[in-house]
Amino acid sequence: MSKEKYHIKNPTLIKAEGNKIIEEFIGNVNTRTSDISIARMKSPPGWQEPPQQPDFDEYTLVLKGALHVQTGNREFIVNANEAFIAKKGTEIRYSTPGPEGAEYIAVCLPAFSPDTVHRKE
Repeated sequence: MSKEKYHIKNPTLIKAEGNKIIEEFIGNVNTRTSDISIARMKSPPGWQEPPQQPDFDEYTLVLKGALHVQTGNREFIVNANEAFIAKKGTEIRYSTPGPEGAEYIAVCLPAFSPDTVHRKE
């Protein structure tokens, strides 16, 4: 990507675990940006993904609902208007077991990539 400024009018939908929706605005897929990714996530009630140990820092801001975050033996419930920081190399698992699911923004540094998320099956 050149050093020009870009107006990004539409995100790219990215395939996700289960029935979660990922709308990438900035990142490897939509803008060919590898240093940061910014995406809106929509996770329905009952959604969960396998644990992962990514090679990127992830900053999450919950807009609606609640996101459950497990790291090691600790669990956090991140509600609307709250945020969570997961440093790279942290084993983490996200889920939305609550009745309303969650909508949230995820910012990854460097950008999210299937090759660097290291999901455990």
